[in-house]
This record gives sequence, structure tokens and C-alpha cells, in this order.
Amino acid sequence: MEYVSRVPRPPLDGLIDDLYYLEGAPPYARLTLPASPAAFLIVNLGAPFRIRAGTDIETAEYADGCVVTTPTRAFEFSYPPETRSVGVHFKPWGPAPFLPMPAAELCDRPVTVEQVWGRPAIAELRDRLNTADRPHEMLTLLEEELMRRLGDATGLGLVRHTSSVIAATSGAVTIGDLRVSAGVSSTHLAQRFKELIGVTPKRLARTYRFAATVFSINPAEPIDWADLASGAGYFDQAHFGHEFRAFTGLTPTRYVEVRRRFLREHPGHVLDGWPLPAD
Repeated sequence: MEYVSRVPRPPLDGLIDDLYYLEGAPPYARLTLPASPAAFLIVNLGAPFRIRAGTDIETAEYADGCVVTTPTRAFEFSYPPETRSVGVHFKPWGPAPFLPMPAAELCDRPVTVEQVWGRPAIAELRDRLNTADRPHEMLTLLEEELMRRLGDATGLGLVRHTSSVIAATSGAVTIGDLRVSAGVSSTHLAQRFKELIGVTPKRLARTYRFAATVFSINPAEPIDWADLASGAGYFDQAHFGHEFRAFTGLTPTRYVEVRRRFLREHPGHVLDGWPLPAD
């Protein structure tokens, strides 16, 4: 697969980790994306893909792309034999200035880009992207569209600052300390987080802690699960296992088996690291 990415210019860089272009044959027909402290937007330029946002939700098809705010559960993506898209990896608070609705309404409910920006706008954008010559030109067009749509979001400064503290501590910060640092009540802080990120500060902290713990795992080496859970601040190994299943849909040992399968079957693949084979 071809993968090209770059960080956008200010002020978008305060909302977005990177813009990317992706084209080629996916390593697996179905990939599971564990919950993470991030959000994303995909503008689809190929055949439709499908998303299942949890085992209790039906699979839905996305032709023009999708918008996903910070998830609390693993999503399953079903890809066509060849996929092509451009997209945005947002910081948790990043989508808020581009959404016409509170982020809480989209929590674990992926929507089409059409539902967010309207059919004429996304049709025009896709036409322009499809006529672009190179990936970097496509990313420039996407960046210009985002700059044009950049709006205001009440409380964004508060949520961005507080989220940055959570990120810097990998989730190891108390909500009381966050409230004191922000100078607002816990209720006000939680309300702003749900409006702009879709989840509460406590939930975001849980996600950051889990992501930091999982990314510290080297699947090629033996793993002391009890030591890993204790070092990450989990009450016990059972608590850690519960979090693992909540965020990935897998047990810790099964997760490592799946990661090792990816490494074995597709060494050095551009998608290796977080998506997992679902087949």
C-alpha cells in the first residue's frame, strides 16, 4: 500500500496530528481498530467500505467516507480489494470546529461525510481530489477545505488544555486535579468534554492510559502481564484484562497472538501498529 502523510499548517496543527493519503490492497479484508484517544475523517475515493461499530451494532456502508469522534470501543472495517482515500487523524478535540452537531451525538456512531458537510460539498471535494495529480496535491486540497470550514467551538481552549494535561500524563491524572487546574467545576468540565470530544475527561484518561500501555508492548518478546498491569497503575491484572476487552474486544493474550500474526504475515506494513486482523 502507498501511504503519504504530513502535518498541516497552523492553526490546523493544533487540531490535527496529520493528513494522509492511502491507496492499495489492504492486508486483510477486515481490520479491527481498537479504541484510541483520537478521531478521524475519511474521504473515500474508491469502492465503498463498511464499518461495524461494536458487536451489538449492524454493519453500515460508507461510499463518500466517514467521520468518527473519539471511540470508546473497537470498530471493525471491511475493505474492498483495492482502497483509496484521503483522511485526517484528529486530536481528540480536533473535529469540534468542523462539526455542525455536538460530538456526543457521534460517540461510537460513525456518520458519512455527507451528513456532516452536505452532499454537494463532499461531491465537489471528491471530484477535485480525484482529478489531482499527486498525493501531496490531494493533501493540499484537503487542507484548504479544512481551513475554509474551520469554525469556532465554545470552550475549545479549556478542553484542549485539559486534554493536553491528560495526554502528557498518559491518563495518570485525577479528575480533581484537572478540575482545579482548569478552574471550573467537574460538571462543567465533563459537559464541555462531551460536547467537543464526545466523552468525559475520565473516559479520555482511561483511553490514554490504555493506549500508552498497549503501545509499550513488544509482541516479539515474552510479556509479564502482571508487571505490565501494575506498572500502568491498574488495580490488578483482572482490571487490566477487563479494560483490554473493553477497548479491543480481545483478551490480552489473544491481542498479542493477532499482533504477531500481522507482523509475521505483513512485516513492515504501513498499517502495522494499531489495526488488527479481524479475519
